[in-house]
Amino acid sequence: MSKQARWAILLLVGAVAIAALMIALRPEPEEQEVVTGAPLVQTAAYEVTTGAIEIQGSGTVQPREEVTLGAEVSGKLVYVNPAFQEGGRVPSGAVLFRIDPSDYNNRVRSARADIAAQDVAVLQAQEEMAIAEAELERFAQRQSSREALSQSIDSNDYAARILPPEGLRTSSAARASASAEEPNILATREPQLRSARAARERAEAQLADARLALSRTVVRAPFAGIVRSESASVGTLVQPGQSLGTMVASGAYEVRISLTEAEAALVPALFSAGSTRVPAQVMLDYGDTTWRWDAYVDRVDPILDPETRTIDVFLRVNNPMRGGVAVGSDAEATTAGPPLLLGSFVNATITGGSEQPYARIPLAALRTDNQVWVLRSGKLAIVPVDVLQRTDDYAWVSGEGLGEAGHVVTSPLRTPVEGMALRREGGAQ
Repeated sequence: MSKQARWAILLLVGAVAIAALMIALRPEPEEQEVVTGAPLVQTAAYEVTTGAIEIQGSGTVQPREEVTLGAEVSGKLVYVNPAFQEGGRVPSGAVLFRIDPSDYNNRVRSARADIAAQDVAVLQAQEEMAIAEAELERFAQRQSSREALSQSIDSNDYAARILPPEGLRTSSAARASASAEEPNILATREPQLRSARAARERAEAQLADARLALSRTVVRAPFAGIVRSESASVGTLVQPGQSLGTMVASGAYEVRISLTEAEAALVPALFSAGSTRVPAQVMLDYGDTTWRWDAYVDRVDPILDPETRTIDVFLRVNNPMRGGVAVGSDAEATTAGPPLLLGSFVNATITGGSEQPYARIPLAALRTDNQVWVLRSGKLAIVPVDVLQRTDDYAWVSGEGLGEAGHVVTSPLRTPVEGMALRREGGAQ
């Protein structure tokens, strides 16, 4: 055996000996009891209170008043207000457009001339009636004189013999007396005077119609508002009833939101909004800032929506063109706000209240079947609740098991069991 082979065998034997020595001298491992840890959960604090509660809703801004403007008379447009264009703002009473008034001025002059002619006819009829009354009075006097003369004749007088018989004379006198007391109405010329006066009234009515038509050649804004659409230009021939544009009133807008019966019940004065002003607020997200406008409940639809089973509430916003108040951390950085945009989708809140205790919790803490998981002394309590109001982030709930305050579990659990041990993240139990 060579020298190198012996050295290799010695090295191998030494390595095995060292390994055996290390194995023999190693320490025994310490045995530890396996402990199963309680699940770690995220929680949110809550407090139970009573009183004011904000009823949340959303809806679209819509005009409270909208009118379609059109022509009431025919003619050619000779003037259109430069502000009468889509998006333009016009004040109340401003002239929007004019129709050529030449024909209607002529009608007014013609009606005035007819009235002057009828005035002459009335005066003539009055004079004729006065003359007729005077003639009838003189005739009656003559008849009275004849009767007096006939009664003064002596019966022994020869002239009395040639007079008509007594019966005939008496009958003739009676007829004359009756004729004098009840003259024919046509003889008094009273019907002719009535006819002349009626003709004058007809002429006055025609003048009123002519003046009314003349006034309709000028169309004014019924209220201060915004022009939504227009189709008027100078030189256009228009006809009665032809639409020339639409306007919406800018003095007040309204927002219609839908509330459930449970949410509506939280506002006791909701259905008496006409006599009691229920305050509300409207929020618009414009850019990176949320803007707020004060509002109030204008009216409530007493008919329940058959499809959604909700109640429609109409909020009124006065002075919507005035910029709102900025809400949030950027409120101080922004100086001027936008107007409330017509047709925009906004969030709204109505100030209500609840007599029963309630708590505001994150929406993530509300479980199926209207339950919440409450952490008490490191143990899980499953509490059934009634949901008063919910939004995209929060829920307002009430229930006897909530106590006065506590923590609700917001993180999920695979198999929640009443009384199971839990650990709250970032704090004591």
